[in-house]
Amino acid sequence: MMASRIAHFQNSSGHDRIEIGVREFMCVGANPPFDHPHVFLDMGRDDEKVCPYCSTLYVFNGALASDETEPKDCLYRVAAA
Repeated sequence: MMASRIAHFQNSSGHDRIEIGVREFMCVGANPPFDHPHVFLDMGRDDEKVCPYCSTLYVFNGALASDETEPKDCLYRVAAA
């Protein structure tokens, strides 16, 4: 199976807001084993989206690359199978 190209983000540090460089992404909650179901979120034309599981506010920032976040510790790397 091919690894996903959709960016995954986590909020193990409990940030109220995370800026990301994409509008389509996966939220995993905290790092495993404290994660929630990995949910696909799509901002559409909006600039922000709240995760329905962990209530993290994700805000689009066009200055960030798809693998960058602000704060910096929120990218979740999917392990290769």
